[in-house]
Amino acid sequence: MTFVSPSKGRMGFEEMMEDIIQYIKGLSTSSYKIIIGSDSMVKNDTCFITAVIVHRLGKGARYYYHKRLQRKIKSLRQKVFYETALSLEVGCLVHKYFADHGFDDLFEDLDVEIHIDVGVHGETKNLIREVVGMVTGSGFKAKIKPDAYGASSVADKHTK
Repeated sequence: MTFVSPSKGRMGFEEMMEDIIQYIKGLSTSSYKIIIGSDSMVKNDTCFITAVIVHRLGKGARYYYHKRLQRKIKSLRQKVFYETALSLEVGCLVHKYFADHGFDDLFEDLDVEIHIDVGVHGETKNLIREVVGMVTGSGFKAKIKPDAYGASSVADKHTK
């Protein structure tokens, strides 16, 4: 799985995780939040972007994104569920990496949020309960619009 860092370019998942750990260790007295969110755009295909954001609370952030093209998906419900599943997949990989490399205590101290591109206004309001249930049932905190900036701002920026 290849990710792109706007400041460092293309990198594999392992490289991204090493960069995240170095970023956290660089100012270990700060509090951090890891945010994972996905968004999509339908053109000829459907472009899915999954963003991983490391927020150093009150002191900036760093982010990475993964791009995936799928056949054209017209169903809003299917797109939202797929976006959520992509975010959960990356969330689980991040969690596993921390555990496998002896950083599970670090992971426990981090707030990890999955940002879902749904909100109480608009067509997605009927999907909120189901996708939030998917996320919380997987052990992550769920955020929806307007608090889901990982999906609605960061990931959205790269779908265009």
